[in-house]
Amino acid sequence: MKILFISDVYFPRINGVSTSIKTFIDQLVSLGHHVDLIAPEYGKEISEEKNVMRVPARSIYFDPEDKLMKYGAALKRLPALKQAGYDIIHINTPFVAHYLGLKLAKLLDIPCVETYHTFFEDYLHHYLPWIPQKVARGLARMISKRQCHAVDAIVVPSQPMLDVLRTYGIHAKAKVIPTGLQDISFEEADGLMFKKKYGIENKRPMLLYVGRVAFEKNIPFLFEMTKVLAERYPNVLLVVAGEGPAEKSLHQLAHTLKIENNVKFIGYLDRSTELNACYQSADAFVFSSKSETQGLVLLEAMAQGTPVVAIAELGTASILKEGKGAMISTEDTVVFSKKVACLIEDKRLRDDLGRRAKDYALTSWTAAVQAQRMAVFYQETIDLFQLNKPPVLYSTLMDQ
Repeated sequence: MKILFISDVYFPRINGVSTSIKTFIDQLVSLGHHVDLIAPEYGKEISEEKNVMRVPARSIYFDPEDKLMKYGAALKRLPALKQAGYDIIHINTPFVAHYLGLKLAKLLDIPCVETYHTFFEDYLHHYLPWIPQKVARGLARMISKRQCHAVDAIVVPSQPMLDVLRTYGIHAKAKVIPTGLQDISFEEADGLMFKKKYGIENKRPMLLYVGRVAFEKNIPFLFEMTKVLAERYPNVLLVVAGEGPAEKSLHQLAHTLKIENNVKFIGYLDRSTELNACYQSADAFVFSSKSETQGLVLLEAMAQGTPVVAIAELGTASILKEGKGAMISTEDTVVFSKKVACLIEDKRLRDDLGRRAKDYALTSWTAAVQAQRMAVFYQETIDLFQLNKPPVLYSTLMDQ
């Protein structure tokens, strides 16, 4: 198959969508398929990229990390795209990429699928604060319903997220296909060297959050939980690996809670050189987001043998299994901190849960299996699209 991915985000912009796209592209190519990607320019120097078409983009005033592709500039690639002879388009984001994907699918006369990566009902009001939360949620549902019904099929990273979409009245053809882990996530890493590089004492209890530092990630809960833990373990450290729009407010919260010495922001880490070591260095990976459609960072932590303490809601509920590398908590700082404390105090428990975490990630969440499922879903969608196409009349053929 020849597949065209379209996305409003991709590396060097680091987030779960970028990771998912790269994971599926790499695996689909390894299966013998040809995959190209249309993505925004970020104004940064990027090493040579194979099969990535960068489109001029404009900044977003309320979210400076992201860019919006220029629709007209993207459409100028139409002659080359026609010549490429794609079989299907895969849209990965709901902004310019969604409408561009629909337009190209119509012009190229091929089907398009879209992955519903982000739970916008729990996202939009954080970035449009002047809109009442109830109105923002209703708007997110309406837009989601309209967009999902505009494509030929949708891909959803978890069953709980698909269940939510069905409650919106979305009846589009759908398949649950999560993003799997690539081999690099299981590569050995040196957690001790990581701690040394960042000036973290080897024996200091270290908790870790990896991900976008965004309002919808519920990171303030982790700060409040760390405050509770610090009363018992004064030297406990929460490392925040990532960047995002909530960073300034979180620095202020750390000051308010008087835990500046218990929180360390280290920014984004290079996936190929530092990220595994960061996971490996932690005593526990902590996660409190309730808006994840999947929660890939949980699996990445498990792949490095790092036990997880997390709230299991929406997409994370499809990943987290009590005892299989994880301890599941309610959204209660005292309950959550007690579970973390168990891991800090009991090295045998920590090591045992870490071994089970790695085994769980390795046996259940590899990328190759998910890519094979995606390829089958593409073919099913293509076959259905061809079956439903109106017949070409003989007179129309004669007129051409």
